[in-house]
Amino acid sequence: MVAEADKRITADIARLTAMYKDIHQNPELAFHETRTAAIVAKELKALGFDVKTGIGGTGVVGILKNGPGPVVMYRADMDANAVAEENDLPYRSKVKAIREDGSESPVAHMCGHDAHVTWMLGMAKALAGMKGQWGGTVVLVGQPAEEPITGAKAMVDAGLYEKFGVPKPDYFIGIHTAPLPTGTVVAAPGPLMAGTDQVDILMKGVGGHGSMPQMTKDPVVMAALAVVQYQAIVSRTVTPQETAVLTVGSIQAGADNNVIPATALLKANLRWYSEATRQQMLKGIKAVSEGIARTYGMPEDQMPVITMKGSSTPLVNDKELSARLGKTLQGVLGEKAVISAFPPATGSEDVHLLLGPYTDVPFSFLVVGVADPDLFAKAQKEGKQFPYAAHNPGFLVDLKAIPEGTKVATVAMLDLLGKPE
Repeated sequence: MVAEADKRITADIARLTAMYKDIHQNPELAFHETRTAAIVAKELKALGFDVKTGIGGTGVVGILKNGPGPVVMYRADMDANAVAEENDLPYRSKVKAIREDGSESPVAHMCGHDAHVTWMLGMAKALAGMKGQWGGTVVLVGQPAEEPITGAKAMVDAGLYEKFGVPKPDYFIGIHTAPLPTGTVVAAPGPLMAGTDQVDILMKGVGGHGSMPQMTKDPVVMAALAVVQYQAIVSRTVTPQETAVLTVGSIQAGADNNVIPATALLKANLRWYSEATRQQMLKGIKAVSEGIARTYGMPEDQMPVITMKGSSTPLVNDKELSARLGKTLQGVLGEKAVISAFPPATGSEDVHLLLGPYTDVPFSFLVVGVADPDLFAKAQKEGKQFPYAAHNPGFLVDLKAIPEGTKVATVAMLDLLGKPE
């Protein structure tokens, strides 16, 4: 069965590579993945899947029933990043998009979601052509808006299971790229990715002329102080044994050199494994923000406004399922190619939130290497952990990883699906 899958995927390399390059050149931001969603829907319909679209905005689900057997769900996220690609590739992204706040931003797949979609569609074709060798139901999910950590919840809230009739899965798996050598797979049990919150803090002030700051209450200064003091929340109030990250990724204030604006917006991001640590950081943000506002003379009815946006709990892989998939993949890729012991990361995901109320379903999230092995080895010799990082302008998917990731996805699905009757 594995040999048959490998044969089909090898014969499909040219098509998959072209598909990957096309999606890479046409990236779309969260909840704007209309073109990508259309590709997913078209490809799955052509393979005989029952396709449902528009779930939670641009979400797509394809269901393929093939007699009795387990229901196995698989997710690929579709959105790209607001990052300008710097890779010198003939298929690099040159796309720019207008964001919700009216600003223009570059857009590029600097987290590998283009590969995720390609892997899922390649796996779908392999499974559709091998229906005589497995039984059960395949549920493939094209998810929007993973980057802001809002897409999975949006699909569930839109009625993924109730309204759109997606059956409760018996198993659920997902796969993500990583700048590990191509041919490497992480199948690790237990906590793998941190919980996260996206938090906006609007500092209010009194605007005025830049030459007369004494007549203003400067929110830019307040925001600058807040960024520095937020770091003391982690370094001086959270126990060093706990994972805690508080990053301010954006400060937005004013437009002119000589005008002090009336407000300043900070966009912060939290990472955590303990709910107590999460609450400690949230309380700290409120205390620091309000303390600064009071120090600069803002009245109680003009305190900073804190807005909670996307959030997700820590991602924890099922022990037995991860061990099962790891053993199966070792038999295909080789024992050394599969990593079963991997430290919990501070990166986050919302994939597991797609289960909605079905939190008892065994879930495993695999990580697939997409870095050219020579490039990875060079980075190691230079003392670098990885040749590049996700969300970096130089993030790069080795084209040889396209069939490799497709093979991993297909083998994992075949392992969990039942035998034909």
